Amino acid sequence: MSIKQDLIDSSFLAEQLKDLNEKYRNLSVHDRIGSLYDDFSNDEIMLTSSFAATSAMLLKFFSDVNKSQLIYFIDTGYHFKETLIYKDYLIQLYELNVKDITAEEWKHKFTTDDQTWTKDPDLCCSINKVEPLEKIKESYKVWVSGLMRWQSDNRSTLDVFEERNGMIKFYPLLDVTQDERENFIKDHHLPFHPLISKGYFSIGCKHCTVPGKGREGRWNNSPKTECGLHL
Repeated sequence: MSIKQDLIDSSFLAEQLKDLNEKYRNLSVHDRIGSLYDDFSNDEIMLTSSFAATSAMLLKFFSDVNKSQLIYFIDTGYHFKETLIYKDYLIQLYELNVKDITAEEWKHKFTTDDQTWTKDPDLCCSINKVEPLEKIKESYKVWVSGLMRWQSDNRSTLDVFEERNGMIKFYPLLDVTQDERENFIKDHHLPFHPLISKGYFSIGCKHCTVPGKGREGRWNNSPKTECGLHL
């Protein structure tokens, strides 16, 4: 592809994102998700979930709007057993269509034998979380994520639709406040992740997660704040 064509495509995408954000910015979460299927076909939309502390809200919305939506779960091999139990429970509760994806076996074994999370957590995340999704992303146009602005500084400047490496990212929960999220959970009787009662407020892999408010329990004693999926 020529540089000129790249510029044309980039300009078109920027204009498309501007229009989408203007359309979606003032919609409710439910209406944002419903409108997504008006603007994009089902096979253009990729949804991922970690089935962690804040996952139930987004999954409930998608279950209400479109139960057939395929949901990818990245099985790093290092999840807490409570996360896997919670995942199975939510699948049954909301009749979710979930597919597990994993790293190549030899690469995952390397991180286990090497205990890469203790030396280079970025590399461990890259092998077990980022790489398994890369090939799958090529088949989709829009990637849905449950990020919320209040969760970290990296997320505070996002818009409902963003461009990331040529892909459209869609954050239907982006402007939901922490209080709004908690009220939604109570009002709709959403099940909490079992580890929340033990002081875990952000839940990732068992080697790198400790109890803590917000995301302070992730990658303990490390400046790392994101796994790399959403950067």
